[in-house]
Amino acid sequence: LAGRAPVTFEIKSANLSLVALLLKSTDLAQLSDEMARHYGEMPNFFDHDPLVIDLSPLQSAGVPEDMVPNFAALITLLRPYRLVPIAARGGSPAQMAAAQAVGLALAPDVELAAPREPVQQMPAPIEAPPIEAAPASALVIDRPMRSGQQIYARGRDLVLLAMVNAGAEVIADGNIHVYARLRGKAIAGARGNADARIFSLCMEPELIAIAGVYRTSEVPLPPELWSKPTQIRLQGEPGEGRLVMEPIQL
Repeated sequence: LAGRAPVTFEIKSANLSLVALLLKSTDLAQLSDEMARHYGEMPNFFDHDPLVIDLSPLQSAGVPEDMVPNFAALITLLRPYRLVPIAARGGSPAQMAAAQAVGLALAPDVELAAPREPVQQMPAPIEAPPIEAAPASALVIDRPMRSGQQIYARGRDLVLLAMVNAGAEVIADGNIHVYARLRGKAIAGARGNADARIFSLCMEPELIAIAGVYRTSEVPLPPELWSKPTQIRLQGEPGEGRLVMEPIQL
């Protein structure tokens, strides 16, 4: 019987898309403040993404190897942002043991293979030109977005042909095009695409964000752009740049 294949299950290797948190400090109070500042206005920025806690930056920051983060508190801190910690990597033996004690898997660190001695000098093969995958088609929504509704275009642009009301939230990994009035929240480049833009024929948003840089209605748009055709882009690095707003010439 031991040699028979099981009927009820099968175990295979799997490739998962993971998010990594590069932990640079063990001060969870400061981390909580910064997470709230960057993602507090965007509770649906993440989508229950599996997360690896990367501890290697702690060594660069001069944190002693025997200083162990409070992993239980860290996991509790991250879950409201829809992040699901599943593993840790890059820490000292004490840090990795503490991570394992709270149920985190130990993710292997990336190791570089040792260079091999060349056996025979061979001419370099001619590489075929890479075949680019066709870009994902945009998600098109032709109905009004009402207060409390949310739509997310994962891995593509989002096109809205009707009004986005106050209290609604539209999110895309790519660009957001609103061919109507935009009064709700618009979050483009949700997974860090700094080249994403937001377009609207009538810009009156509660919140706009591109690659983690956001602006709320507490800082109103300039009068010359309010209720006008406008595009918004990010100037600078994701999470650190500034939003640039420009009129659309129709």
